[in-house]
Amino acid sequence: MKLSYLVLIPLAFASCNRQASTAHSSKKDLYVSRDFTAENQFSTNIEGPSFDKAGHLYVVNFRQDGTLGKIDANGQGEVFVTLPNKSIANAIQFNSQGEMLLADFVNHNVLKVNMQTKQVSVFAHDDRFNQPNDICITKKDVIYASDPSWKDNTGKLWKVTPEGKTILLLENLGTTNGITLSPDEKTLYVNESAQRKIWKYDLDAEGNVQNKTLFHEFTDFGMDGMKCDKKGNLYCTRHGKGTIAVLSPAGKLIREIPLKGKSCSNLVFGGKDKKTVYVTLQDRKGMEQFRVETPGK
Repeated sequence: MKLSYLVLIPLAFASCNRQASTAHSSKKDLYVSRDFTAENQFSTNIEGPSFDKAGHLYVVNFRQDGTLGKIDANGQGEVFVTLPNKSIANAIQFNSQGEMLLADFVNHNVLKVNMQTKQVSVFAHDDRFNQPNDICITKKDVIYASDPSWKDNTGKLWKVTPEGKTILLLENLGTTNGITLSPDEKTLYVNESAQRKIWKYDLDAEGNVQNKTLFHEFTDFGMDGMKCDKKGNLYCTRHGKGTIAVLSPAGKLIREIPLKGKSCSNLVFGGKDKKTVYVTLQDRKGMEQFRVETPGK
């Protein structure tokens, strides 16, 4: 939630993974969580799983804080990059050029990683950042970043242009944490962990937010990372409860998927058919996976 490192996993790996590759899994195998990696492969700040276009999976904080890891089909990993200047990443996204973008909560940055040279540079910096926590990115390379202040349970919402310009969209929010886009990129979802609320915003032609609406509110536990499937259903990690809540585009709770661990921090759709969900667990310091009916967006 607050801290994270990166680990990378080739998407191609998932196609050969015995548990994840069965594109025609029977109904009884759906929504059943299994181990993907062994426990204690990451730090407690495991977060931000993300696939590149070639199918490699990256996750932050492999072995120790401040790293990005690469994971193979069998759930085995290696350090891909160690971040400079004591930076610690909390989220990973890839832009249209295939460059890796990271939310660096320690040094108030969005970092960029050249995947060929592994050079790490500052893509965007703003002294007004509390700590960039989670990020999502549009097809036009516009980044949205949640920015919580955990000490006072407040938060901000930022937009970062493709050129790296930071624009403060909203402040005086709750503890902004998980953030993701709808499949058509017309809606931005942002949750507030301490307040247990998920908000949705319409995005105008310039990518600014408007028409804030309460999408869903929980009465217990916390929330962290979120992702949408192709039908617009929202998958939300219930941190502390150890489930993934699946919400319809109308905000109705469809199901909750139980996990082995309790401190789920984020998730990503992957596999050859994008019907395998990979979840990062901070208490287990590892990852779980389960199959779904609808692929990720």
